[in-house]
Amino acid sequence: MKVIIPLAGKGTRLRPHTHVTPKPMLRVAGKPVMAYILDDLEQLGGVEQIIYITGHLKERVEAFVKSEYDFPSVFIEQEVQDGTASAVALARPYVDQPILIVFVDTIFDADLSMINTTDADGIIWVKEVEDYQRFGVVVTDDSGHMTRIVEKPREPISRRANIGLYYMRDWKLLYEGIDHVMHQPPVHGEYYLTDAFQYMIDHGARIKVIDVEGWYDAGKLDTLLETNRAMLERGRARRPAASPGVRIFDPVYIEDGVVLEHATIGPNVSIGSGSRVINSTIRDTVIGCKSRVEKSLLHDSMLGDEVVVEGARGTLTLGNHREVRRDRDL
Repeated sequence: MKVIIPLAGKGTRLRPHTHVTPKPMLRVAGKPVMAYILDDLEQLGGVEQIIYITGHLKERVEAFVKSEYDFPSVFIEQEVQDGTASAVALARPYVDQPILIVFVDTIFDADLSMINTTDADGIIWVKEVEDYQRFGVVVTDDSGHMTRIVEKPREPISRRANIGLYYMRDWKLLYEGIDHVMHQPPVHGEYYLTDAFQYMIDHGARIKVIDVEGWYDAGKLDTLLETNRAMLERGRARRPAASPGVRIFDPVYIEDGVVLEHATIGPNVSIGSGSRVINSTIRDTVIGCKSRVEKSLLHDSMLGDEVVVEGARGTLTLGNHREVRRDRDL
């Protein structure tokens, strides 16, 4: 099996952090989002090659993958970001067997091993949601095979959201569908991979629809913080040794080398190595490495690396190497 990972997007909803860090490399519970997926692939085994479709800050993605993982890898730049079908089309010269396609805006709990036993032409994983109007939802027949995907439906024809995780055993028919889609007028300037799936179905393919146990969005600040909490609660928590004057409310992830003095930390806080939190209260916040927070009360915040915050109260979103200093006492 080969794996295609499209990650060319600029991550505009997570600026200013994505000005200098690719969205898939933002850290959740002390670990880059894309590392959760790559770790799952290591456990799955049978991956012959990973094809990364890169774009924004592509050098950082390539350096991270090469330094941390041993997968045979290919990196292809998507110079024009004109849709998901276009991204997967770029991998075509390297595809000669079934493929797993993973969009790394999210972290998921899915049993990928079923790709080894399925007799379907493909699998699309979904998650049942209440706010179905926000998503592309998958409609199935009585046998559990996809019949169509409907974007942001007004009526509750389905609550099973498309999460961006696909296995295509019939990779030849998939690329036939992609060719068809890309010879049609683009929709809002983009060519959609889901339209290629529809082509496959219209030409007799059986695409099995399977629900995941968990789906955690890391595509914008509020959901990234929710995902941080979910990962902490699912085993990523790391509590420091007790220290005088420091109160910890679980779950938290505190790396080695973090200095806490007269601080209240948590719940739902991750702090990178080399950072210092002094005379402050922090909750529902992600702090990068080598940052300093002093005389502050922060919640629902995200601070990058080497950030300095003094005398602040409330919610902050600061990219790397930024400073906020306020004179008033808390």
